[in-house]
Amino acid sequence: MDKVFIAGCGYIGERVARLVRESGANVTCMTRSAERGLHLTAEGFETIVCALDDATKIPALDVHGRIVFYFVPPPGGGISDQRARNFCTVLNNSSPPSKIVYISATSVYVAKDGSVVTEQSPANPSSAMGKRRLDAENVFRSHGAIHGVPVVILRVSGIYGPGRLPLTQIHQGQPLLRMEESGPSNRIHADDLAQICVIAAEKSGDGEIFNVSDGQPSSMTEYFNAVADALGTPRQPQVSLEEARKVMTPLMLSYASESRVVDSSRMFEHLGITLRYPTLQDGLKASI
Repeated sequence: MDKVFIAGCGYIGERVARLVRESGANVTCMTRSAERGLHLTAEGFETIVCALDDATKIPALDVHGRIVFYFVPPPGGGISDQRARNFCTVLNNSSPPSKIVYISATSVYVAKDGSVVTEQSPANPSSAMGKRRLDAENVFRSHGAIHGVPVVILRVSGIYGPGRLPLTQIHQGQPLLRMEESGPSNRIHADDLAQICVIAAEKSGDGEIFNVSDGQPSSMTEYFNAVADALGTPRQPQVSLEEARKVMTPLMLSYASESRVVDSSRMFEHLGITLRYPTLQDGLKASI
């Protein structure tokens, strides 16, 4: 891995950029934020400041022979990811990369009843968020098939880490779903995710899909309680699902009510992953 292009070089992208640079890779970072662009440039990375919302405003991208990591989130609204589509449109006019690693999400899965999902589970999401993620997966697969570029999909569960903890919700005492009504959810520490991205780029082949989580599912309520305990602050009040529909934000309610156990055993077995933070308690200690 001697040449890397990172589209969407933010919270996880910068971690990946540092890891691959440490191994001697030449890294180009793309971000939509001028402020972050200045930061990345000051850190010594070749940087492109560009949004992907308008394909006509995206400059020609030199990705020839590079591993491309795509971390750009889909736009809000709709069921398609126009940013991913615009990015691939621009790639059509450049020499092909050596591989594309797309960071998707476990929201692509149908299951939301607490059941276990593997990479073979149906991906036909009911949520708009999941539909946008699945659309991007299909866009990258199609691009790879047409241009002979290997494409790897990482379906990532909830990301936590320094600066990515629910501090506002805890300090404001926003209500949580009652423990007995809160189904399983899944997480991965940001530093572990960055490591997994790099190893997947090195070891995986075309068409491979990996679920990404620490393999230690717990409910959203258990997660928020663990963060509050680690902070030494009071736990949030708990409400029934019926009450939650009245007092929770739509986004928080969707997180609380959709539950699944993400089976990440394939990631551990095929990629040989050893996590730095194998438990939530380990990860929280390193995050606070």
